[in-house]
Amino acid sequence: MKKFKFCPMCAAPLVEKKEDRVECSANCGFVNYDNPTPVAAVVVEYEGQIVLAHNRSWPGTFCGLITGFVDHGEGAAECAVREVKEELDLDATPATLIGVYPFEQMNQVIIGYHVSAKGTIKLNEELDSYILVPPEECVAWPTGTGYALRDWLRSRGYEPEMMTLPRRT
Repeated sequence: MKKFKFCPMCAAPLVEKKEDRVECSANCGFVNYDNPTPVAAVVVEYEGQIVLAHNRSWPGTFCGLITGFVDHGEGAAECAVREVKEELDLDATPATLIGVYPFEQMNQVIIGYHVSAKGTIKLNEELDSYILVPPEECVAWPTGTGYALRDWLRSRGYEPEMMTLPRRT
């Protein structure tokens, strides 16, 4: 949960009245629900291959799906198309829903989509590299965005290998 110390409504201290439920001690009605943030994750099909990109803030060389936070007043499918344009400068077809996946580590809900895209890839400032992978060679990973890729590949008749992530200690 977010670690507010004081109520944003009345400035009284916040307290945990029940397990995992932080409320205002003055009973003004404020509850810090700490709802998960919706994120669109996009399987981008480009020239018959899947675009996987590396975010410049990530360590190592892992490449993943195109992702972005759903903006206020924006639908998740709209966000998927917008992020493809912003991050890759590609024009995408309307987004098709793959599925919805929890990503508890970041308190997010991943909403997976597929698009086909055209144009010339031009990375924005968030990304520093990308790879194009034939669908039959894609490897998925055991977290929200990886499950979206896995499920899309399965819908196309491929059973992807699942990579093993290192254990956190």
